[in-house]
Amino acid sequence: MSSSLAPAARGTRGNRMAMLVIALCWLVVLFDGLDMFIYGSVLPHMLEQHALGLEPSKAGDLGSYATFGMLVGALSSGTVTDLIGRKKMIIFCTALFSVASALCAAAPSVAVFGLGRTLAGLGLGGLLPTAITMVSDYAPRGRGAFIIGALMTAHHVGGILSAYVALWIVEPLGWRAAFWVCVAPLIIAVPLVARFMPESLSFLIAKGRTTEARDLAGRYNVELPATAKDRPAATERWSALAQLVRGREWIQTLMFWLASFGGLLLVYGVATWLPTMMRGEGYELGSSLNFVVVFNLGGIVGMLVAGRCADRFGAARISAIWFLLTAAGVYLLSVHMPLALTFTVVFFAGLFLNSAQTMIYATVAGYSTSENRATAVGWTSGMGRFGAVFGPWLGGQLLANGAADWGFTAFALAAVFSTVFITLAGLRMSRRTPKNTTTPSLATTG
Repeated sequence: MSSSLAPAARGTRGNRMAMLVIALCWLVVLFDGLDMFIYGSVLPHMLEQHALGLEPSKAGDLGSYATFGMLVGALSSGTVTDLIGRKKMIIFCTALFSVASALCAAAPSVAVFGLGRTLAGLGLGGLLPTAITMVSDYAPRGRGAFIIGALMTAHHVGGILSAYVALWIVEPLGWRAAFWVCVAPLIIAVPLVARFMPESLSFLIAKGRTTEARDLAGRYNVELPATAKDRPAATERWSALAQLVRGREWIQTLMFWLASFGGLLLVYGVATWLPTMMRGEGYELGSSLNFVVVFNLGGIVGMLVAGRCADRFGAARISAIWFLLTAAGVYLLSVHMPLALTFTVVFFAGLFLNSAQTMIYATVAGYSTSENRATAVGWTSGMGRFGAVFGPWLGGQLLANGAADWGFTAFALAAVFSTVFITLAGLRMSRRTPKNTTTPSLATTG
């Protein structure tokens, strides 16, 4: 690495490297959002047409298959990522959910469709925590939560795209065409990531690949992670996971997991059933899908606002406030209101709901060390996936029993549940010396 460059020049090149990583991660997370929301967007059409013999209760089960796959993917991805690297895991997960979407598109039966959604879930569940970890490694100093929030706007752009895929493609071509669209990341994103994305410098140092790290840093004229230069490589396969439960650390970890459980129950329950529940309230299919667009527009604004607020006030604090506001917004959707007011409530529910869960990840990423950050975020996401499995199933059961209004109440209670546990986690963190002194870019996130 050249030492003759002026600090401004080194900073410019370093920023370019960070922007490259963030841009590529943003692209794959956009496709992640498209694949996640596409099922909920096409579900009203599938139920109306009785595609594959679907009924509401079975449709809820299918939604849970995908989130069960996400659970397994998220739990395993953190540990695997800390072993093989962020870049390889991103490529694998993106390819997996793309191929799985092709299986859904060609499915001759509910069983094959469910297998496709389960496999897609494996890729979706593994991608998100890996991408969050990747951008955390490269986030500029003091901007960690904002960068994570900016990354997650891609998820909601994907959600908006899913609604338009349903509006423009499903009606003339059928629901299968929507899943063929979800094969696009295999053609677009995978080659770009394979060709242009650098590996995480923190990962390379942690694995003892210092020569490779120095070469990469020299190519982009950036400095190696300041506290990683003299750190020996990790030698134990499960050491990163053990750090999460060592001593009394299990208490903090459990609080993160419980908060994530409630948050993902809410996120995936609403993502799967919002169009269908709004149709149950008397709205036409087009209006119901417009709710998906407005919900995700709120999510985009919320990610940017929450990230800035979290970098200033702490991610745990912002997450708790956002969850409490989410509870109020989601509950209001069970009350009959004028259309304009309903759209406003949906927008703010999307604003607070999605970024509240993301700020849990930002809190965990900031609290963790570079050696176990991927594992910590992955397991927080993975344990939360139990809620993600339960949410779509719960919505399906309530709808099948003619109790759609109770779905909004149940999801609001999940938001209150997460408020309690992320608040307790934040209070406990404030009484302790911050564990993470190796990643100043996230030191202020909670």
